[in-house]
Amino acid sequence: MRTRESERESVHTKESERERAHEGERVHEGERAHERERERARQSVHTKESERERAHKGERERERAHERERERERAHERERERESERERAHERERERTCARESKREHAHERERERA
Repeated sequence: MRTRESERESVHTKESERERAHEGERVHEGERAHERERERARQSVHTKESERERAHKGERERERAHERERERERAHERERERESERERAHERERERTCARESKREHAHERERERA
């Protein structure tokens, strides 16, 4: 009878040990799952930060490109203004030349009339 009882206890002990080992595996697997989840979360944060940095860098580059374009437009506008001023200066010079010639012609006419 004792042997049967010893056998039952031995079987019960082995089953308990197996259950504890199984429980340990489940706990260990749960810890690994948590660690994998934490790593995924860290990677996700890192990826989002990288994406934000790239977006910010792209935005800064677009702003610099727009500023360069605005500066080109301002330079063109300044050149157009200088060209307009040159044309106005030429026009004033032509008017002065015409006025001098007209004055000379009137002087010649008066000279002829007196003669």
